[in-house]
Amino acid sequence: MYRTAPLIRPDWTPATIALMVLGFIVFWPLGLAMLAYILFGDRLHAFKREANEKMDGFYRNCRQAGGWHGRGRHHRPDTGNVAFDDWRKAELERIEEERRKLDEMRAEFDNYLRELRRAKDQEEFDRFMRDRNNRPPANTDNHEGFSG
Repeated sequence: MYRTAPLIRPDWTPATIALMVLGFIVFWPLGLAMLAYILFGDRLHAFKREANEKMDGFYRNCRQAGGWHGRGRHHRPDTGNVAFDDWRKAELERIEEERRKLDEMRAEFDNYLRELRRAKDQEEFDRFMRDRNNRPPANTDNHEGFSG
C-alpha cells in the first residue's frame, strides 16, 4: 500500500515554506518557530523520547527511595544509633507540634481579620443608611406632568 508523506513535516516543502513566510508576515515569532521546525523538527521525536526516559528514571528513583509514595512525611531509615534515632523522633514530633500551633494561630488570626472586615463593612453600611435616611426628600413637584 502506498503512503503519502504528510503535508507539513520538518522539511523544505512548499507548504512549510509558505507557512514560514506567512508566519513572518503575521507575527515574526511564528515564522521563526516554523523555521526552527523545518530545521530541527526531525530531532524533536528523539529529544522527547530522551526527556521522557530521564523523567521516568527520576520518578522511579524517587519511588524506590520512599519519597513521594513512601511511608510518611518525615520517615527516614534508622541510622542504627538508637539514642540518635530517639532524639530525632522527639525533635520531629516537637517541630510537628509547633507547626500545628502555628496553623491554629493562623486560623485564629484569619478569623479575627474576617470579623474586623465584617465590623468595618457593617459600620460603613450603617453610616450609609443613616446618611440616606437623613437626606432631605427629593423634589417630587417636577414629576407631576410629563412632557416629552
